[in-house]
Amino acid sequence: MTTNGDRQFPAALAAAMAVRLECIGEDGVDFEPYESFLSAEETTEWFRAWTGNGELNGDSFRVFGQDGTGGYAAFWLVRPGRELVEQPVVFLGSEGETGVAARDLGAFLWLLADGFGPWEAATSYEPEPDWAPQANGDLAAIAEQFAPDRRASATAIIAQATQEFPDFDDTIMKLCR
Repeated sequence: MTTNGDRQFPAALAAAMAVRLECIGEDGVDFEPYESFLSAEETTEWFRAWTGNGELNGDSFRVFGQDGTGGYAAFWLVRPGRELVEQPVVFLGSEGETGVAARDLGAFLWLLADGFGPWEAATSYEPEPDWAPQANGDLAAIAEQFAPDRRASATAIIAQATQEFPDFDDTIMKLCR
């Protein structure tokens, strides 16, 4: 598993985030990727502020982007002994929204290719009325290169993630003060 000090993106995530940076403001997806994971200190500071619980640290998360309001997209390190790319991708919104966007990085790549960001996938809120997901050929090529066996529609990816981690919101809310 990725150690706390390793903050470099896996190759597949780096490739997808480079394409995603070029799409900001063009496709209606509210997701701004970072160039590397937040530091351990920044992640802990954010998670303590988000939960109101000063006893926590952010070691269970690798934050790699945000939405326009400051909600974070991250890997949730919940599968002991598994590699980072096998961990679920979650969203923790600035207004307390939570959700699992994808079961792992491979599924997340296909979610992006299908025109969804973490917020759109992880929340039950309706996007803007005139928003419709726009498939992205460059992101689909990255997904095909790195995760050809994970191909699925955004709807299926979201359903699988929700089914596998139905208690994510309750788990996080129990940490809040």
